[in-house]
Formats: sequence, structure tokens, C-alpha cells
Amino acid sequence: MSLTIAESIEAVRSQVAVAKAAGLSVGFVPTMGALHRGHATLVEEATKACDYVVVSIFVNPTQFGPNEDFSRYPRTFVADRAVCEEAGADLIFLPDVATMYPPGPPATFVEVPGLSDVFEGAIRPGHFRGVATVVLKLFGIVCPNLAFFGQKDFQQQLVLRRMVTDLNFPVQLVTVPTVREDDGLAMSSRNRYLSAEERQAARVLSQALRLAEDAVRSGERSADRVRQILASTVQSERLATLDYGDVVDALTLEPLTDLTGRRAVALLAARVGPARLIDNAILPD
Repeated sequence: MSLTIAESIEAVRSQVAVAKAAGLSVGFVPTMGALHRGHATLVEEATKACDYVVVSIFVNPTQFGPNEDFSRYPRTFVADRAVCEEAGADLIFLPDVATMYPPGPPATFVEVPGLSDVFEGAIRPGHFRGVATVVLKLFGIVCPNLAFFGQKDFQQQLVLRRMVTDLNFPVQLVTVPTVREDDGLAMSSRNRYLSAEERQAARVLSQALRLAEDAVRSGERSADRVRQILASTVQSERLATLDYGDVVDALTLEPLTDLTGRRAVALLAARVGPARLIDNAILPD
């Protein structure tokens, strides 16, 4: 099946309706473009689980703050199309801003209080409101059976899971493990902002997470001690500025004290040169 490009909501709905009428299950991978191997893995996982796979490419303005990188966020459709085609996608939804947000100030938003108010939500006010709103709009357009998200955006997938549960939306979310470079750096569209020296420095995030995992695997149960490992490791790199390093419950994001019997995740965010990078690791039981 050849890859189709659809720019209108009506065209996407028409194509998906044909697929569903043929009894095909629909998988969906929402992206902002600038696709890399991590995105390709999401598409590949979708093709394994579903018969028909839709990828959206839309740089969503409502999830960017006033001083963030919306205007310079990389837009690389020719390369993105090749990634989608090679990974096995069937349809690319490529809307413009006017298609996703009709003229006039928007009056309806989706908010997920609690999970949206900490970490990325605290540092980037309104970010998750923009994410939840556009993803729900995309779900309503594509009507997928399964939707695929990367673990690298750990808080995001928790927010979206809660949104889907609270609104009884008929889609199952699948979280795919973070795809990393050979040296451990989590793949990210923003990695391309880094110079060669900054790219080397950015490895400190995955190094800190690995040390935290090793400590817990060796018997460390103090969340504060694991936090110290995260912070001291990142702060040892002169080109990195730590935003946060925390150890929290993997379902609620509540800070932990004792890791015994808890499903915990280590969360990291740091600035390296012009890029703000996030990473995480599910800690061993």
C-alpha cells in the first residue's frame, strides 16, 4: 500500500473510514515532525499491532510558551515523509494551523489538573493544556484503535492516559521504550540544536539515570540518595544546567521517600547549550 498524504480533516476521515470498512484496525502516531529513529520505532510498533497506520505531523503552537522555540522548531517534511514510508505508515496527516484551529480565539481546551501542574507543567505553564487539547482533537479526527507514544515524554503519556480515562475515549495508549543513540543519549528532535561539544555533554543525562538504576539495583532504597546521584552527576558537567532531578511514583508523579515496594521513575530535565532536554528511567523493583 502506498503512502498517502492528507492535508484536510475530511480527507483523513475518508481514508480511515475506508480502512475501517475493510475491517482494518487503525494505529496512530502523533508527531511534530523532525522525525528520527525514535519516531520510526513508534511507527514500526504501530504497524506490528495494527493494520492501517496514520502519522500526524503538526507543530502545535498552543503547547509552546512565548519564549520557546515554536518559530525555529525544525520542519523537515521531505525527510519526514521518507521516515514514514520506510517505517510502514499508510497515511500522513499534514494539517496547517488554520485546519487545526479555526479562525478566532479558541474557547475550548482540555486540562488535566494535578499531573499537568508539576515538573514540565510547572516549568512550562500551559504546555500540557496545549498537548492534551491537540491530541484529543487528533484522536477525534483519526479515531484510532491504538495510539503510540514514547517513554521519553513520560509525564506527557501519563497526562494523556488520564485524559483518555476521564473522558471515556475509545482509544488504547501504548508507551514504547525510549530509543537511544549508541552512547545512551535519548533521541530527540531538539538534539540537532547541539554543537559537537554540547552533544558530548548531553550524555550526562543518561549517565545519571544509569547510575541511579545501578544504585537501586544494588539495594539503595532511599529516594533522597537517588536524587543526590541524579543531581550531582548532571551538575558535574559544566555545560549542563539541571532543571530538575526527582524520583517519583510512576503512576501519580508523587515524590517518594522510600522505594521499597514502589514502582518508581527517575525524571531528569536539563539545559545544554540552546537545547532543553528531558529523560527518565523506570527504576528496578
